[in-house]
Amino acid sequence: METQACRRVRQSWRGFGDVSTEIRWSIRPQPERRQHQFSYTIRREIVRIFLQLTLPPNSKSMKKNLKDYLMALFWKWVSRCKETDCRRGYQLLSGLAASVILSACSVAPGMRMTTPPTLPLTSGDAQTPPVDLQVPIVDINTALIRKMRDEVGQPTAVESNKLFSNTSGYTLGVGDVLQITVWDHPELAVAQGMQQTQTNVQRSTDPAAGFIIERDGTVRFPYAGKIAVRGLQVGEAQDRIAAALKRVFENPQVTVRVASYRAKEVYVDGQVRSPGVVSITDIPMTLYEAITRAGGLADSADQSRLILVRDGVSYQLDLAKMLARGENPSKIVLQNGDLLRVVSRDESGVYVMGEVNKPSTAYPLRTGALTLSEALAQAGSINSNSADAAQLYVIRSSQGTNPEVFHLDARSPVSMILANEFQLQPKDVVYVDGSGLVRFSRVLSLLLPAINAGLTAAIVTK
Repeated sequence: METQACRRVRQSWRGFGDVSTEIRWSIRPQPERRQHQFSYTIRREIVRIFLQLTLPPNSKSMKKNLKDYLMALFWKWVSRCKETDCRRGYQLLSGLAASVILSACSVAPGMRMTTPPTLPLTSGDAQTPPVDLQVPIVDINTALIRKMRDEVGQPTAVESNKLFSNTSGYTLGVGDVLQITVWDHPELAVAQGMQQTQTNVQRSTDPAAGFIIERDGTVRFPYAGKIAVRGLQVGEAQDRIAAALKRVFENPQVTVRVASYRAKEVYVDGQVRSPGVVSITDIPMTLYEAITRAGGLADSADQSRLILVRDGVSYQLDLAKMLARGENPSKIVLQNGDLLRVVSRDESGVYVMGEVNKPSTAYPLRTGALTLSEALAQAGSINSNSADAAQLYVIRSSQGTNPEVFHLDARSPVSMILANEFQLQPKDVVYVDGSGLVRFSRVLSLLLPAINAGLTAAIVTK
């Protein structure tokens, strides 16, 4: 049976978590002749833990069991030692505490950038070991800034070849409404239908007065019959209708105009003031024309992230980069069925975490530009009390294919020149690592309550 002192010590350690199965809590009093063996066992256990601390630790097991090892040894020693063993135990446990303190950085809580950084590809199983992808670390310097600036200035073949095109005249399509006038024959004007008046209000969905091009691409006109006009320009359709009327009228003078454009449309979505359907007219539907007719860009629009979907293919458009390369976005002509989406700046945020004053999400400007210095400024700058300014990292996923890590030594304020030139990309992670002294302090704050409780239990037991 356990003594009353042992029970008091056991209660003093209650609430600190489970203890590893390698050290058993339940210890019964042993005969006097086995006290030396007990001291040897305690010393051997402490030496084994010390050797584990001096080797590269397994962070998962060490963080979980380190406190349990220390508490179990305290309880073993307090509940069974005599005066000589107590002095030895004080010395051994003091050495163990010193080793724990010296190894504080390796078991410190929180995130910490390891070198070299790795990304797990597979977890592995009993037969195959886990596979990690080593991520390279690139220093941010003037050479890197110059290289990234040159890459931005290079034109993209996709935009130049497929989206930039010459404008052509409007061709008629199914659903367009034509206004056909035959001069000196006013009786034919009645066939076009009634015009909109105050007493006869026309709904927005109703077609304008005129002749509608039917699904087979033809238009019906008195004395001319069915005339195929789909795919023709207005002038070509006018000549064809006049030729059909020559069978009835002598040298008819015909004028054709489009009363309502309904055959071709583009869709503008996202951060514009009036999203919806925009009809293509005789004015070429350029990129700027579509945005203007949709009410213009909203304040939350990201001008660097416009997505144009055509024939099932998405094209990324960056207006700021196109202007920097000398490319005119107005030369991009939209086609029937195109979808233009303007992305919000909220979807282009950069995550700033670590030892900064206000960990948050930094958002780019309206042009889509966001530098490293601007992101740090939005996060309240680097925390001068806990940050290691030499360990500033930018983690970029590159859509999960080739992750990259960029490193900046920001101990000198001059390094902010490089930070002000380093352009961030959407979903980048800016991480500021903590200093070794801060990690040391955090480990002490976790261990000192356990050590104080153990010393208190020792005093109460005696």
